[in-house]
Amino acid sequence: MPDRIHLTVATVIERQDRFLLVREIRDGREVFNQPAGHVEPGETLLRAATRETFEETGWQIQPTAVISFTTYTAPQNGITYYRVALAAKALVHDPAAQLDPDIEEAVWLDYEEILQKAYQLRSPMVLEAINDYRHGHLYPLDILKTHR
Repeated sequence: MPDRIHLTVATVIERQDRFLLVREIRDGREVFNQPAGHVEPGETLLRAATRETFEETGWQIQPTAVISFTTYTAPQNGITYYRVALAAKALVHDPAAQLDPDIEEAVWLDYEEILQKAYQLRSPMVLEAINDYRHGHLYPLDILKTHR
């Protein structure tokens, strides 16, 4: 029985027909992912998505819709991740922002470039979230409830 849940958020951000991704090194391999990370205790999903996106890209964002809730067991470590993907709008970029040390750079790629890098995507959830977004699988943010 796991001693904790791995709840994560990811943002799909499209601007001028390009998607914001991060390039990182994982287990000695270059991979691409959406801005994403773990939800901290007491943090809402929207706040986690906003925080993680800024920490990894330097972009302030506004979440606009829920795309999906996905369960994924990573083959390399057996950990099960529960991932909420959110669509978001890019607002303002801070070029002086200090990015997380795991992040090599934030990049804007068009859909064809992403398909060409399919073998470098961190997990199948990356392309799945983009495809769901492109097909209009968007749900209102008010389905996310917070009780304090």
